[in-house]
Amino acid sequence: MKAYFTQLFNYDYHTNRLILESIIAVDSPPESVRLMAHILGAQQVWLSRCLVDPSIGNVIWPEWQVDQLARIMDDNYRLWINYIDGLNAGDFDKRISFKNSQGLPFNDKLVDILAHVINHGTHHRAQIGQDLKFAGLAKLPITDYIFYVRNL
Repeated sequence: MKAYFTQLFNYDYHTNRLILESIIAVDSPPESVRLMAHILGAQQVWLSRCLVDPSIGNVIWPEWQVDQLARIMDDNYRLWINYIDGLNAGDFDKRISFKNSQGLPFNDKLVDILAHVINHGTHHRAQIGQDLKFAGLAKLPITDYIFYVRNL
């Protein structure tokens, strides 16, 4: 499982970089920047829950500027990969207890949280893609997972 989730987070990082390059190429449409900041903010919130470390991040919709996103993306990726690298096989089924942004308690399996983080990014990258098309981007980068693994 460790190798599988490492590959998924590598894919997530790769496609986030492609989308960020596209955002910059069309003069940073505000909605695209807002959604990319949300992807990265949510990654931090989930990592802080997994590590029980609120200093990592606690804002789901941060108001970051486009020139901040690459550094934050790099930091998030490094932190997630380090976290996954430190896991043992049995850790993936452990439960993570936390309160959501409304203060409601939850207790989810780590494996499900990891899958959620990846799927959350995919969902919002699709929204960004639509916004970029409306902003005039002629061709979106290919961000399909199968394309990514075929080209490893």
